[in-house]
Amino acid sequence: MTQVTPVILCGGSGTRLWPLSRSGFPKQFLVLSGDNSSQSLFQQAIERINAIANADIELGDTLIVTNEDHRFLALDQLRELKDIQATLLLEPSGRNTAPALTLAALQAKDGAGGAQNGLHDPILVITPADQTVKNSGAFTKALQDCVAVVVADQSNKTIAILGITPTAPETGYGYIRRNPQAGAHHEYTVDQFVEKPDAKTAQVYLNDGNYLWNSGMFVLRASTWLAALKEFRPDILLATDEAWQAKSIDASGDTVFVRPGKAQFNAIPTESIDYAVIEKCPQSKFPIKMVELDAGWNDLGAWDAVWQVGKQDGQGNVTSGDTLLTNTSNSLVHASSRLVSAVGVENLIIIETADAVMVADRANSQDVKHIVNQLEAQKREEKNLHRKVARPWGWYDSVDEGERFKVKRIQVKPGASLSLQMHHHRAEHWIVVKGVAEITNGDQVITLTENQSTYIPQGQTHRLANPGKTPLEIIEVQSGSYLGEDDIVRFEDTYGRS
Repeated sequence: MTQVTPVILCGGSGTRLWPLSRSGFPKQFLVLSGDNSSQSLFQQAIERINAIANADIELGDTLIVTNEDHRFLALDQLRELKDIQATLLLEPSGRNTAPALTLAALQAKDGAGGAQNGLHDPILVITPADQTVKNSGAFTKALQDCVAVVVADQSNKTIAILGITPTAPETGYGYIRRNPQAGAHHEYTVDQFVEKPDAKTAQVYLNDGNYLWNSGMFVLRASTWLAALKEFRPDILLATDEAWQAKSIDASGDTVFVRPGKAQFNAIPTESIDYAVIEKCPQSKFPIKMVELDAGWNDLGAWDAVWQVGKQDGQGNVTSGDTLLTNTSNSLVHASSRLVSAVGVENLIIIETADAVMVADRANSQDVKHIVNQLEAQKREEKNLHRKVARPWGWYDSVDEGERFKVKRIQVKPGASLSLQMHHHRAEHWIVVKGVAEITNGDQVITLTENQSTYIPQGQTHRLANPGKTPLEIIEVQSGSYLGEDDIVRFEDTYGRS
């Protein structure tokens, strides 16, 4: 029985899908497309990779490498999946995919249920969290072939990669040049990796037939990755190992959180898996093999890609939410919070959220990143957070704001509570509209029900909790000289934020 550990790399920010994807709620956690329209890309990735188990493959717990700030988004979505046991490896900052995979390899070798006499060395099956695949069966078979390729190598040095059958002269992907001779498990030797080409070169690659898109999905032993990294980028291995040695571990229910040392992790050189190791492997002592995948794959790198994989109507339009279209063709229209209409347009991307609207020509949808850069330069909050913000205890929605006031709608999950906190610059009025609220207000603890209210003075220590079995909703009215989210002093917090 082959021991296999699924690894989900879940650290991207997805800025090209703004305004729906933001740094506080990136695209992998969005429901955009795929076989199951009710699941996020993250959830789809987990279920796809766990589907490779068979009579010869035994799966261990799924390792998810994600940002510390996204741990509760990941946890909430994990809890919606049945029979998935996972460990979350939490990065304090983004250092690209090479350090992320190194964390997973170290956890796989000596983490929970790990090293036995130093011989624990599972095969890692690695996939990003933000891709779509239409043919799940073909995907499963291709990954199983990759596992067989790695198992067949007695030297434990082979790396297998999925290469995507190209459908167009795409300039947005790197390419893999293969040797045309196939092996016993439908694998090809990789001769070379090539950078993203111009349009003319991409057409040459397409015509050649031996160039495939690089999917960013790999299969290799944990020890193989660590040995290859030691060979090609020992500085990354050393720095990541130092962060690993300084790790801390805690849990939420059955899910384990592993946190590498923050100061040590922030000192790791930033590099991708491809640049650090994979592109150096051809003709090295780490042979790299490729299994072809023709399964309707897409990495959703821009809004045009979302249009391509979406369900198009007779005019080539893909719509979501409350939309009305007339004399409109080949467009993507997404409405989040209100009616969006389009009249007499074609080849457009129209994305509406509660606090932003983005309109782009489909051919230029990659350039949304320039808008995100402007938002960052202007320090605008729309880059980072939606109007409705997920929190580990529930969510809040900033419904109105003006000079010296802000109005929020807040929902608290059953049994959850906000931190014990205070604000230097604002007072708060709370009105319960649904459920039961337990409120700490200074030295007092009171219980409020629907239509009851209370006042939290500026500088007062307070906490909001839901002791009931149904969601609690309140309206919060803030007033004061400064209403920023950073005016919070936490004294106690269930979620480790104090």
